[in-house]
Amino acid sequence: MKALLLAAGLGTRLRPLTNTIPKCLVSINGKALLEYWLENLSKVGISEFLINTHYFNEKVEEFVNNSRFKNQITLVYEKELLNTGGTILHNKNFFKKDEDFMLIHADNLCFCDFNDFINTHKNRDKDCDITMMLFKTQTPKSCGIVELNEKNIVQKFHEKVENPPSNLANGAVYICSSKIITFLEDLNKNDIDFSLDVIPNYLGRINTFLNDTYHRDIGTIDSYKQAQKDILNFI
Repeated sequence: MKALLLAAGLGTRLRPLTNTIPKCLVSINGKALLEYWLENLSKVGISEFLINTHYFNEKVEEFVNNSRFKNQITLVYEKELLNTGGTILHNKNFFKKDEDFMLIHADNLCFCDFNDFINTHKNRDKDCDITMMLFKTQTPKSCGIVELNEKNIVQKFHEKVENPPSNLANGAVYICSSKIITFLEDLNKNDIDFSLDVIPNYLGRINTFLNDTYHRDIGTIDSYKQAQKDILNFI
Protein backbone atom coordinates (compact mmCIF):
# COMPACT_ATOMS: atom_id res chain seq x y z
CA MET A 1 0.00 0.00 0.00
CA LYS A 2 1.19 3.52 -0.85
CA ALA A 3 0.51 6.71 1.12
CA LEU A 4 -0.05 10.33 0.15
CA LEU A 5 1.16 12.67 2.88
CA LEU A 6 -0.35 16.11 2.37
CA ALA A 7 2.26 18.62 3.50
CA ALA A 8 1.78 21.74 1.37
CA GLY A 9 -0.29 23.90 3.74
CA LEU A 10 0.63 27.41 4.86
CA GLY A 11 0.14 26.80 8.58
CA THR A 12 -1.16 30.32 9.14
CA ARG A 13 -2.63 29.56 12.57
CA LEU A 14 0.80 28.44 13.78
CA ARG A 15 2.51 31.74 13.09
CA PRO A 16 5.04 33.00 14.09
CA LEU A 17 6.35 29.39 14.30
CA THR A 18 5.62 28.83 10.61
CA ASN A 19 7.17 32.11 9.49
CA THR A 20 10.38 30.23 8.78
CA ILE A 21 9.36 26.58 8.47
CA PRO A 22 6.45 24.63 6.96
CA LYS A 23 3.91 23.15 9.32
CA CYS A 24 4.84 19.56 8.46
CA LEU A 25 8.37 20.14 9.78
CA VAL A 26 7.56 21.73 13.14
CA SER A 27 9.49 19.96 15.86
CA ILE A 28 7.74 17.77 18.41
CA ASN A 29 10.24 16.79 21.09
CA GLY A 30 13.10 17.39 18.67
CA LYS A 31 11.63 15.44 15.74
CA ALA A 32 9.80 16.79 12.70
CA LEU A 33 6.07 16.06 12.57
CA LEU A 34 6.54 14.47 9.15
CA GLU A 35 9.14 12.10 10.57
CA TYR A 36 6.59 10.58 12.95
CA TRP A 37 4.36 9.71 9.99
CA LEU A 38 7.18 8.14 8.01
CA GLU A 39 8.30 6.08 11.00
CA ASN A 40 4.86 4.89 12.07
CA LEU A 41 3.66 3.96 8.59
CA SER A 42 6.90 2.23 7.61
CA LYS A 43 6.48 -0.06 10.60
CA VAL A 44 3.24 -1.42 9.13
CA GLY A 45 4.60 -1.98 5.66
CA ILE A 46 3.94 1.28 3.86
CA SER A 47 6.98 1.46 1.59
CA GLU A 48 6.22 4.28 -0.86
CA PHE A 49 5.23 7.83 0.00
CA LEU A 50 4.10 10.77 -2.11
CA ILE A 51 4.57 14.13 -0.39
CA ASN A 52 3.21 17.32 -1.93
CA THR A 53 4.97 20.62 -1.23
CA HIS A 54 4.30 24.31 -1.69
CA TYR A 55 5.12 26.54 1.29
CA PHE A 56 8.88 26.47 2.01
CA ASN A 57 9.10 23.56 -0.42
CA GLU A 58 12.89 23.77 -0.43
CA LYS A 59 12.98 22.98 3.28
CA VAL A 60 10.83 19.89 2.79
CA GLU A 61 13.15 18.85 -0.04
CA GLU A 62 16.15 19.30 2.26
CA PHE A 63 14.45 17.26 4.96
CA VAL A 64 13.73 14.44 2.51
CA ASN A 65 17.25 14.46 1.10
CA ASN A 66 18.61 13.95 4.61
CA SER A 67 16.00 11.38 5.59
CA ARG A 68 16.63 7.66 5.90
CA PHE A 69 13.35 7.26 4.00
CA LYS A 70 14.44 9.36 1.00
CA ASN A 71 14.50 6.41 -1.42
CA GLN A 72 10.87 5.68 -0.55
CA ILE A 73 9.64 9.25 -1.09
CA THR A 74 8.40 10.99 -4.22
CA LEU A 75 8.10 14.76 -3.91
CA VAL A 76 5.72 16.82 -6.02
CA TYR A 77 5.77 20.62 -5.95
CA GLU A 78 2.49 22.48 -6.35
CA LYS A 79 3.03 26.00 -7.63
CA GLU A 80 -0.64 26.61 -6.92
CA LEU A 81 -2.30 24.56 -4.18
CA LEU A 82 -4.55 21.88 -5.68
CA ASN A 83 -6.49 20.93 -2.55
CA THR A 84 -6.75 17.31 -1.37
CA GLY A 85 -8.73 15.78 -4.22
CA GLY A 86 -6.86 17.81 -6.79
CA THR A 87 -3.54 16.49 -5.50
CA ILE A 88 -4.77 12.90 -5.79
CA LEU A 89 -6.01 13.50 -9.32
CA HIS A 90 -2.85 15.31 -10.43
CA ASN A 91 -0.76 12.36 -9.23
CA LYS A 92 -3.07 9.50 -10.17
CA ASN A 93 -0.25 7.68 -11.97
CA PHE A 94 1.60 7.32 -8.65
CA PHE A 95 -1.10 5.02 -7.35
CA LYS A 96 -1.42 1.43 -8.47
CA LYS A 97 -4.54 0.42 -10.32
CA ASP A 98 -6.92 -1.59 -8.13
CA GLU A 99 -4.79 -1.00 -5.01
CA ASP A 100 -6.02 0.92 -1.98
CA PHE A 101 -3.96 3.82 -0.66
CA MET A 102 -3.64 5.95 2.45
CA LEU A 103 -4.54 9.64 2.31
CA ILE A 104 -3.14 11.62 5.23
CA HIS A 105 -3.14 15.25 6.30
CA ALA A 106 0.36 15.24 7.74
CA ASP A 107 -0.21 18.23 10.02
CA ASN A 108 -1.68 15.88 12.63
CA LEU A 109 0.22 14.07 15.36
CA CYS A 110 -1.18 10.57 15.42
CA PHE A 111 -0.51 7.33 17.24
CA CYS A 112 -2.63 4.21 16.96
CA ASP A 113 -2.54 0.59 15.90
CA PHE A 114 -2.15 1.21 12.18
CA ASN A 115 -2.40 -2.51 11.47
CA ASP A 116 -5.82 -2.43 13.09
CA PHE A 117 -6.70 0.56 10.91
CA ILE A 118 -5.67 -1.35 7.78
CA ASN A 119 -7.55 -4.49 8.86
CA THR A 120 -10.68 -2.45 9.57
CA HIS A 121 -10.52 -1.24 5.99
CA LYS A 122 -9.93 -4.74 4.61
CA ASN A 123 -12.98 -6.02 6.51
CA ARG A 124 -15.25 -3.12 5.51
CA ASP A 125 -18.69 -3.44 3.97
CA LYS A 126 -18.30 -4.15 0.23
CA ASP A 127 -20.11 -0.91 -0.66
CA CYS A 128 -17.62 1.28 1.22
CA ASP A 129 -14.76 2.83 -0.76
CA ILE A 130 -13.32 4.88 2.11
CA THR A 131 -12.30 4.15 5.68
CA MET A 132 -12.11 7.30 7.78
CA MET A 133 -10.09 7.56 11.00
CA LEU A 134 -12.13 9.10 13.80
CA PHE A 135 -11.15 10.56 17.15
CA LYS A 136 -12.97 12.19 20.06
CA THR A 137 -12.28 15.90 20.01
CA GLN A 138 -12.44 18.49 22.76
CA THR A 139 -13.29 21.19 20.18
CA PRO A 140 -16.08 19.76 18.01
CA LYS A 141 -17.02 23.13 16.49
CA SER A 142 -13.62 23.25 14.79
CA CYS A 143 -13.88 19.75 13.28
CA GLY A 144 -15.90 17.70 10.84
CA ILE A 145 -18.29 15.70 13.03
CA VAL A 146 -19.86 12.42 11.94
CA GLU A 147 -23.00 10.48 12.74
CA LEU A 148 -22.78 6.70 12.34
CA ASN A 149 -25.16 3.78 11.97
CA GLU A 150 -24.95 0.48 13.86
CA LYS A 151 -22.21 -0.72 11.46
CA ASN A 152 -20.09 2.38 12.15
CA ILE A 153 -20.70 3.68 8.64
CA VAL A 154 -20.97 7.46 8.21
CA GLN A 155 -24.56 8.59 7.66
CA LYS A 156 -24.20 12.34 8.23
CA PHE A 157 -21.25 14.72 8.17
CA HIS A 158 -21.18 18.20 9.74
CA GLU A 159 -18.18 20.30 8.69
CA LYS A 160 -17.35 22.87 11.40
CA VAL A 161 -20.90 23.73 12.46
CA GLU A 162 -21.96 25.83 15.43
CA ASN A 163 -23.89 23.10 17.25
CA PRO A 164 -22.29 19.75 16.37
CA PRO A 165 -24.26 16.66 17.42
CA SER A 166 -21.29 14.91 19.08
CA ASN A 167 -17.53 15.01 19.56
CA LEU A 168 -16.79 12.15 17.14
CA ALA A 169 -14.53 13.84 14.60
CA ASN A 170 -12.95 13.17 11.24
CA GLY A 171 -9.19 12.78 11.75
CA ALA A 172 -8.39 13.60 8.08
CA VAL A 173 -6.64 10.24 7.77
CA TYR A 174 -8.17 7.80 5.29
CA ILE A 175 -7.67 4.56 3.42
CA CYS A 176 -9.23 4.88 -0.03
CA SER A 177 -10.16 2.45 -2.73
CA SER A 178 -8.65 3.23 -6.13
CA LYS A 179 -12.26 3.71 -7.28
CA ILE A 180 -12.06 7.16 -5.68
CA ILE A 181 -9.81 8.31 -8.52
CA THR A 182 -12.53 7.55 -11.08
CA PHE A 183 -15.00 9.57 -9.00
CA LEU A 184 -12.57 12.51 -8.89
CA GLU A 185 -12.07 12.36 -12.65
CA ASP A 186 -15.82 12.48 -13.18
CA LEU A 187 -16.07 15.77 -11.23
CA ASN A 188 -14.29 17.48 -14.16
CA LYS A 189 -12.43 20.03 -12.04
CA ASN A 190 -8.97 20.43 -10.54
CA ASP A 191 -9.60 22.10 -7.17
CA ILE A 192 -11.36 19.36 -5.17
CA ASP A 193 -11.98 19.66 -1.43
CA PHE A 194 -12.26 16.20 0.13
CA SER A 195 -14.59 17.33 2.94
CA LEU A 196 -16.92 19.32 0.68
CA ASP A 197 -16.74 17.57 -2.70
CA VAL A 198 -16.09 13.93 -1.81
CA ILE A 199 -17.40 12.98 1.64
CA PRO A 200 -20.98 14.29 1.07
CA ASN A 201 -21.19 12.10 -2.05
CA TYR A 202 -20.10 9.01 -0.13
CA LEU A 203 -22.43 9.18 2.87
CA GLY A 204 -23.58 5.65 3.64
CA ARG A 205 -20.42 4.29 2.02
CA ILE A 206 -17.69 5.47 4.42
CA ASN A 207 -16.36 2.90 6.85
CA THR A 208 -14.78 4.19 10.08
CA PHE A 209 -11.99 3.37 12.50
CA LEU A 210 -11.90 4.97 15.95
CA ASN A 211 -8.43 6.01 17.03
CA ASP A 212 -8.72 5.88 20.81
CA THR A 213 -4.95 6.12 21.36
CA TYR A 214 -3.96 9.65 20.29
CA HIS A 215 -4.79 12.12 17.54
CA ARG A 216 -4.18 15.90 17.58
CA ASP A 217 -4.33 18.56 14.90
CA ILE A 218 -1.20 20.67 15.37
CA GLY A 219 -3.11 23.67 14.08
CA THR A 220 -2.66 26.33 16.75
CA ILE A 221 0.10 27.40 19.10
CA ASP A 222 -1.88 26.09 22.10
CA SER A 223 -2.39 22.70 20.44
CA TYR A 224 1.28 22.58 19.49
CA LYS A 225 2.30 23.27 23.10
CA GLN A 226 -0.02 20.51 24.34
CA ALA A 227 1.48 18.07 21.85
CA GLN A 228 4.93 18.77 23.29
CA LYS A 229 3.64 17.51 26.62
CA ASP A 230 1.60 14.62 25.25
CA ILE A 231 4.44 13.18 23.17
CA LEU A 232 6.24 12.15 26.36
CA ASN A 233 3.69 9.34 26.67
CA PHE A 234 4.83 7.83 23.36
CA ILE A 235 8.63 7.91 23.51
